[in-house]
Amino acid sequence: MSALKILVIPGSLRTGSLNARLAATAGYELSQAGVDVTRISLADFPLPIYDGDLQTKSGVPKNAVNLKRMMSAHHAVLIVTPEYNSSVPPLVKNAIDWVSRVQDANENRGQVFRERPFAIAAASEGRLGGTRALAALRLILSACHATVIPDQLALSFASQAYDDMDRLRHPADIEALAALVRQLIEFSQRMT
Repeated sequence: MSALKILVIPGSLRTGSLNARLAATAGYELSQAGVDVTRISLADFPLPIYDGDLQTKSGVPKNAVNLKRMMSAHHAVLIVTPEYNSSVPPLVKNAIDWVSRVQDANENRGQVFRERPFAIAAASEGRLGGTRALAALRLILSACHATVIPDQLALSFASQAYDDMDRLRHPADIEALAALVRQLIEFSQRMT
């Protein structure tokens, strides 16, 4: 079997984002496990705020179609989200809303969510590490009928979580990331 392909999506565009940093770290760990990793930026897929009237008038934006096709080209998806006001940021929710509306020929709408496992992670400066955003993201993805793996990573005090080599320094964080990577690979192999 060829190498698993996993798409890593940081849910932040901010310069120096803790979540983009965690996405890079997770991508590295996945590649060390033999996975073919693609890390993207949602800045490369700009989308208007979802509006049903806009969809009726103009159709689904090309960037939503492109993002959906990018997801379809991978066996699994890892989303690393910041936490805004105890939930997911608009950037992440809006991308999911638009992608859920894409329906290519010979498939059902939202099929991209049902055919591959999703993993979720978050990083924050706080003690909870984005756990409330993870709960919200799990609910959103589940409403799209996605299989969201049980393991997740909530990286607390994220600016202090790395050593001089830019690797996670705390054993609990290292093990949580390793468990997430193992489980995402296992689910991906079962679903392919």
